[in-house]
Amino acid sequence: MRWWSAANLVSNVGTWMQLTVQNLLVLHITGSAATTGVSLAVQAAPGLLMGLLGGAVVDAWPRKLTAAVSQAVLGLVAFVTAALVAFDLLNVVSLMVLAAVTGLVATVDAPACALLGNDLVPPSDVPSAIALGSVVSSAGRLIGVACAGVAVGALGTAAAYAANGLSFLCVTAVIPFLRPYGGGATTTPDPPAPRRERFSGAGARDGLAFFMGRPRLVALTVITAVSAVFGRNYGLTLAVLVTGPLAGSSQDFGTVATMLAVGGIAGAVLAGRMQRPSVRLVGALAAAGALLQAVAGLSPGLLPLLVLVAPMAVAESVSDTAGATVLQTDPPPGMRGRVLGVWRTAQTAWGLAGPPLLGLLMEWAGPRGALVTGGLVIAAVIGAGALVHARRAAARRVSARPGDVVPVEPAAAARAAGPVHSEDLSPIG
Repeated sequence: MRWWSAANLVSNVGTWMQLTVQNLLVLHITGSAATTGVSLAVQAAPGLLMGLLGGAVVDAWPRKLTAAVSQAVLGLVAFVTAALVAFDLLNVVSLMVLAAVTGLVATVDAPACALLGNDLVPPSDVPSAIALGSVVSSAGRLIGVACAGVAVGALGTAAAYAANGLSFLCVTAVIPFLRPYGGGATTTPDPPAPRRERFSGAGARDGLAFFMGRPRLVALTVITAVSAVFGRNYGLTLAVLVTGPLAGSSQDFGTVATMLAVGGIAGAVLAGRMQRPSVRLVGALAAAGALLQAVAGLSPGLLPLLVLVAPMAVAESVSDTAGATVLQTDPPPGMRGRVLGVWRTAQTAWGLAGPPLLGLLMEWAGPRGALVTGGLVIAAVIGAGALVHARRAAARRVSARPGDVVPVEPAAAARAAGPVHSEDLSPIG
């Protein structure tokens, strides 16, 4: 797990080095903000259209092999992009093709790497492993953004892509030496379905049916979706708030962003102490973060905003880590890849819909109104869901009072009783 975490830190640094310069590079090549948006949509489209199939691949093949191949392919894409940039050969067509390939491979790579990390520790330590992954991701972002400025200034834009390619190879080189906990038992899928069946469209549909049949996974999806659409996009809302109504500078927003990152790391560290997180905990923390967001929207100055964003980031980081733990541990081992595939499809959908909707809300209500309204909407939806759940639980308790007789169909009673043995028919005094 230590080797895996170190390799992922290097990988996250490389990823953020590339992301720091990617949009500016695309805008420079295309000369159009609309085309830049199209390239981002092309990269996201496979996650929306093929997330289910990617999850089926992860369930059908060994995770170490799947993760190693996907990381190597992503590294190759980064090296090809670096070469095209260095020799000034990157154009709109090649850019779109590379974006589509990256998005397609990511539908397999993301669930494979997430589940492979969990396989390296005992089941009781999975929440800590997921929290450690959040810490690594946040630290990689801070380091990567700083390294991007140095590398691009010294060696040019292609250096960021080359560094990302090397970071993928670093992960690929580590994977063969990883030892899953318990001799690999946790990586073995459930046996009933043949591999070809799990890899087929039927296997993907089974994953969707399982997901939709689990109320706690559906509730987790609703909580995360509403939080993503009406909150979390602080690179937009807080940037406009700081530089607009609060009359701050870009450096002031940099300070706010740093506080958010520090709060996110602190929240991930705290989340590592959770043993059995629940959807109820996820909702409570998401609602708390949303209310803090609403209060932050009313901040009269920069200092009160800085005081609020740190606990806001802590609450949301713990909520996200708890949600990831539920998502990755609730399904049986052989279904987890497909469940993450369903999740990736949904995540891509709200990731594409969220920024435009939030932009419209900001146009209508301004940055303060967007933060306040968004926070209240999140808290209201979570509160309404909790109230409905509590009423249903109370109704079930009332209907299951001792002494009540619940009619059961004979066929159902026979199935529940199981097979009849000869000793069951003997008279009992």
